[in-house]
Amino acid sequence: LFTATFVVMLIAVPLFAWLSSRVPRLHFIDWVYGFFTLNLALFALLFFSADESVWLARSFYVWISVYNLFVVSVAWSLMADVFDSEQAKRLFAFIAAGASVGGLVGPALSALLVSTLGQSGLILLAAVLLAVALSLKQVLMRWREEGGAGRAGAVQAESTRRPVPGNPFSGLMRVLSSPYLFGIAGFVILLATASTFLYFEQARLVAELFPDRAAQVRVFGVIDFVVQAGALISQLFITGRIARRLGVRVLLACVPLLVCVGFIGLALMPTFAMLAALMIVRRIGEYAFVRPGREMLFAPLDAESKYKAKNFIDTVVYRAGDAISGWLKSLLDMLAQGALLVALVGAASAALWGLLGWYLGTQADRKAAERRELVTT
Repeated sequence: LFTATFVVMLIAVPLFAWLSSRVPRLHFIDWVYGFFTLNLALFALLFFSADESVWLARSFYVWISVYNLFVVSVAWSLMADVFDSEQAKRLFAFIAAGASVGGLVGPALSALLVSTLGQSGLILLAAVLLAVALSLKQVLMRWREEGGAGRAGAVQAESTRRPVPGNPFSGLMRVLSSPYLFGIAGFVILLATASTFLYFEQARLVAELFPDRAAQVRVFGVIDFVVQAGALISQLFITGRIARRLGVRVLLACVPLLVCVGFIGLALMPTFAMLAALMIVRRIGEYAFVRPGREMLFAPLDAESKYKAKNFIDTVVYRAGDAISGWLKSLLDMLAQGALLVALVGAASAALWGLLGWYLGTQADRKAAERRELVTT
């Protein structure tokens, strides 16, 4: 299924880029979200009318994996298009907090309504919520068209009434030709490496220490609660202050530095308590600091980079990072048993991840300053 998801992603990304080159930017997201809304309605109908089907379940798994990446990527492209770099530093953390609240409310709402609506009803409800999100997009674009409070990034020379420039493969070409975008792609791969290493080590230790399935569920439940609560508090009260006062580079470098230290601690003391603490710090940091900071990197760029190159990085590069880090983890497991080698390689990759984050954040602030100067002159 992972292979099928990656293949579908490789097909979907050029189609996405082709559509963005044909549809005015003002209405492009209408087409994308409208397409996914119809898809959800179709799956709801299929699950309602069809008997239990393995192939339907597998198809839905592949589709939902692609859907999740595309819908989130396009939403952040819109945010980078609407807000300039200074606005992004103030607002992106609150937008990410909205995603965290959705992550808390969604499962609770599903548990509450599944007995009443059933599986197909919940999917149809998701289609309705996506349509509501699309209506809110109209408000944002209207605000942008009216001047966006007069800020440099909100009023760009690029008209939203024209399609995004480039061809179906220009996202890939942009990433390969721009050191800045290539660096963002590398940042995503290194992030995936740290996440994958920790995920597999967590799965191994939990299976060893908590053979009972119910105990495993309780452990993961406690970790998830701490992560969601910590991320939400950080997004609301800490992230924006760091971005405004210390810059994007601190947002992008502080978490990798902590992960690097954590990997070294794991090499010296390979216990579940150490791993759990590292997992919690890494996940809170990713949701509260790294994700908003990563999206801020696109705010000073042009439309082709915000939509096509960003979508390529968020989908193809992200999935490729998962695959590459998984292969690397398997290779390290063959070379040595235990967590020592994995922890040392993880520490090295996290150190590189942090250095790259510092560089990208510095470049983003420089590009934002250049863009403001260009608009004001």
